[in-house]
Amino acid sequence: MASRRQRGAREGQGAPANDSALRLGISGMTGMVAVALMLSGCSSTTVAVRSTTSSTPTSISTTTLPPTTSTSTSTTTTAPTVPPGRPLTGMVVGIDPGHNGRNYTDAGYLNQQVFNGRTMESCDTTGTQTDAGYPEHEFAFNVARHLRAALTKEGAVVVMTRLDNAGLGPCIDQRAKILNDAKSNVAIDIHADGGPAGGRGFAILEPVPDGINDAIVGPSATLGADVQAAFLSGTGMPISTYDGTNGVAPRSDLAGLNLATEPKVLIECGNMRNATDAAMLSSESFQRAAARSLAQAITTYLTRQ
Repeated sequence: MASRRQRGAREGQGAPANDSALRLGISGMTGMVAVALMLSGCSSTTVAVRSTTSSTPTSISTTTLPPTTSTSTSTTTTAPTVPPGRPLTGMVVGIDPGHNGRNYTDAGYLNQQVFNGRTMESCDTTGTQTDAGYPEHEFAFNVARHLRAALTKEGAVVVMTRLDNAGLGPCIDQRAKILNDAKSNVAIDIHADGGPAGGRGFAILEPVPDGINDAIVGPSATLGADVQAAFLSGTGMPISTYDGTNGVAPRSDLAGLNLATEPKVLIECGNMRNATDAAMLSSESFQRAAARSLAQAITTYLTRQ
């Protein structure tokens, strides 16, 4: 994700440019909005939802959790036992990997205006990239799929705003709606920044009250602290030297945070325009470490509740 100084969708370009910016959220998308529901205790299920480019929000089906059981000798009901090693059984986790692999192909789609919770803004952007051309959208999706696998092993139902890196959209308001409609217990938006070349590190972007998200601002700050601690200890990426205060930045301009109804943060996993960060972000080993760290943070947050 580009820094605030560099935000702005690319128009009429043939491929992503270096200083692309991000807008988080969702809109009605061309093609397929894909939602992966990884059901604990069952085989994995993938649900694909198709929609048109109309502004009508895409609806998704949620998963009904197992009912409580009662004994044959008593009317007392008991909650299902959490299987050993699956502490997230019964929990729903939302993941939004920023941008998409073919966003650069349709400037008209990206530039359509959607409501971000406070004002109107463009549907999405192409995202940023390293100086060597490694794109943010690919990084974000790779981390997201590794995170999905880790959370599924822990018993969570995982909902993603996209299931591949070869599509267009969805727009930023629709991304938020997908995760809200899934009744997510917690959600995370995954990005990488396009900041100043001399700046290093990861930053946690947190919501500020806007009416829609008032109830989740406090819990999101707690989630953000868990994410920062786990990411710092688990990846080797330092806290941002240029974004926020001690790597934490309250943001009122991001649809994914403004429209959220579940505790949620956005993580800029590093700065793609810094050579040291770029080398880390481009490596599969770092992407797996990032996913493990995010899974640890989400588990810590959810099992504390």
